[in-house]
Amino acid sequence: MPAASKREVGHRIATIRRARRMTQAHLARTAYLSLPTIKAIERGARAPSDTSLDSIAAALGVDPSRLTTEAAPTGDRIHAAIPAISAAIAGYDIPMAPPRRALAELRSAADDAVNWRLAAQYTQIAKHAPALLDDTLSCLHHTRGRDQQEAARLLVGIARAADAVAYKYGHHDLSARLIELMRWAARQSEDPLVGSVVAYVRTETFFAARAYGPGLRALEQAIDASPTPTCPEAYAARGALHMRAAVIAGRAKDAEAATLHLGEARALCDEVPEGEYQGTAVGPDSVRVHEVSVAVSLGSDHVSQALDVAAEWSPPDDMPAERQSSFWIELARAQLWAGLMDDSFESLQVARLVAPQHTRGHPWARETAATLRRLRRADAARLTAFAEWIGAV
Repeated sequence: MPAASKREVGHRIATIRRARRMTQAHLARTAYLSLPTIKAIERGARAPSDTSLDSIAAALGVDPSRLTTEAAPTGDRIHAAIPAISAAIAGYDIPMAPPRRALAELRSAADDAVNWRLAAQYTQIAKHAPALLDDTLSCLHHTRGRDQQEAARLLVGIARAADAVAYKYGHHDLSARLIELMRWAARQSEDPLVGSVVAYVRTETFFAARAYGPGLRALEQAIDASPTPTCPEAYAARGALHMRAAVIAGRAKDAEAATLHLGEARALCDEVPEGEYQGTAVGPDSVRVHEVSVAVSLGSDHVSQALDVAAEWSPPDDMPAERQSSFWIELARAQLWAGLMDDSFESLQVARLVAPQHTRGHPWARETAATLRRLRRADAARLTAFAEWIGAV
């Protein structure tokens, strides 16, 4: 790593550490590194290894890509992990060796995987997913009764985290296999709310194939099969399905269906406080994000609807990073269509700040950056640097 890059990485680590109100000694303890190592890294005298960078990022609660200025290693490391994830699920229905981790330990690890996905920390997922999948599958096969049902629920959450990596990095065949694993595990869980989660995630298969009509029908069937809302979790599950149905209806250019599902989602989500339910962000704020997504999905004729939402609301800081960045990426697309070039570029930069890996892997972010670079002349240096970072040039 060049000296300039080492200094920049050290500065970013120190800045985020101070924002977290952590001392260097606290960071060293939390990252399992020596205090002299942390001091050397922060002043730019030493470049962190990949392992050290992961440990520091985990201690700070950010993705490693927030700390490094180099573009290639993060993506390369994620792609390198794909074969191990694929191998871990190859024989998912075949009992293998006894589990190496107890159910309680897997429960904590599964929570970590869900949190990494919501925070768009894909390198962390890629690093840990193969062993997590393997151990949870073993636990499911070697337990019975309620323990087996819980192992199945945990497996869905872990597989969903792995699927986020596979889908967002273009490994759609693996994504489809992970979704089939989730559908199998949902049946083992005997929990209809878990089935609703899997139906929500399954929509990725239809997005990837651009099969929006069948995807909408699949979601509507899942809505009909979902439990009657009698508790916050059930309201959230059905509300999430309606949010997803509104977006895919927008992609199908079915404005009537999109409006109908968005209205149903709004009514259901008004019944629950904003939060994460079964690993999905649901609530009034999440509906607003989907209002922008639906408007952009319907096309440039609906751009005013997205701009109207953004004029009076923006995602709160405590909303999951992945969902926040989706809002800014889709708003940037709407602003581009409206001729608001500076605003569009600003939105892309906010998306990058919130969730760099999610932004960099999003095709709409890349497309918007490429278009802005082609059309604009002002601030050309910053825009070119951004376009190079996101892979638009």
